[in-house]
Amino acid sequence: MSLAERRVLLGVSGGIAAYKSCELVRRLREGGAEVRVVMTEAATHFVSPTTFQALSGQSVRVSLWDAQAEAAMGHIELARWAERILVAPASAGLLARLAQGMADDLLTTLCLASPAPLFLAPAMNQQMWAHPAVQANVSTLRQRGTQLLGPAAGAQACGDIGSGRMLEAHELRDALLASFAVGALAGLNVLVSAGPTYEDIDPVRFIGNRSSGRMGFAVAQAAAEAGARVTLVAGPVSLPTPPGVMQRTDVRSAAQMHAAVLAAAAQADIYIAAAAVGDYRPLEVSAQKLKKQGGSGLLLQLGENPDILASLSAQERHPFLVGFAAETHDVAGYAQDKLQRKGLDMIAANRVGEGLGFEAADNALSLYWAGGAVELPRAGKTALARQLITHVAERYRAGRA
Repeated sequence: MSLAERRVLLGVSGGIAAYKSCELVRRLREGGAEVRVVMTEAATHFVSPTTFQALSGQSVRVSLWDAQAEAAMGHIELARWAERILVAPASAGLLARLAQGMADDLLTTLCLASPAPLFLAPAMNQQMWAHPAVQANVSTLRQRGTQLLGPAAGAQACGDIGSGRMLEAHELRDALLASFAVGALAGLNVLVSAGPTYEDIDPVRFIGNRSSGRMGFAVAQAAAEAGARVTLVAGPVSLPTPPGVMQRTDVRSAAQMHAAVLAAAAQADIYIAAAAVGDYRPLEVSAQKLKKQGGSGLLLQLGENPDILASLSAQERHPFLVGFAAETHDVAGYAQDKLQRKGLDMIAANRVGEGLGFEAADNALSLYWAGGAVELPRAGKTALARQLITHVAERYRAGRA
């Protein structure tokens, strides 16, 4: 898989992250892609068109009113030429205009006039990204099939720390590369749940677990790389959306995850339950912070949370179900019991502790299905997720052969 001779239209909107797009052009061209750059007027205040012209080897377009270029309807020619449109950075203003279907400059006009898949790499202040108006625009764009890449969290040029950083050039390149893949899951809708769930005790305290979400996020990315249309339901984690993931829903509690997964599962061909969903929740949540009672202790009454996999397997029609089992002992026994008891198609089991599983960069998995098993030895979670997806695809195809 390569970008050789692929036609990428790179849109650059106004924002300090525009400087990263220079590196992006270089990396795309190194991969063999032909890149043409379209800038908004605001973007030219951060990086000059001459810079992008030198890096891309192509003239750079800025204005819809370029008489020479538009003599032959140049914007329509560009719209038809592009195989992919990537806007990086995509400012809050650009997101708003695209969500409203506005075509008030060359870049937004191209986005509306082209049949090419549209990718947006948001970049803005963390408070702007969190604003309800911006999130509403993001939701609208995702519902229309636009793929958002990022943003990432971290230090920002303004001095703030939080979500809103544009993904790095190599991450954006890899996302475009994956979008051209005709992989093992091409054409399939894959739903992945990831991360922990938190059950509130009072406004300050909660019951949770040590899941970081990294394994589930790696699985979502690997599924996207394999050509799937991926929906990710994430518990409370501090991780950027993996490149290529089409839709992400953030939840906190097991009940919220249960509702989000069941809603998304109706359109899913495969569901991979990588989340560490809490088994129990407090039956009562205090509206105020609970205080110490002078040494008498605190008694919490817990009730069972709904079982997501069991709920799906009980349905007459459901996706191909892949469960996860994180155990401290008798991993094979517990995993195989869960496989049969919940009516799963496959289960991925791992031992937690000793530098594996939760709060660790590496993992190892034992895969089980009816009549078969395979061991995936210790490796980084990204590499391990790719191996897992290969086996999931094989079992899914075998079950429908």
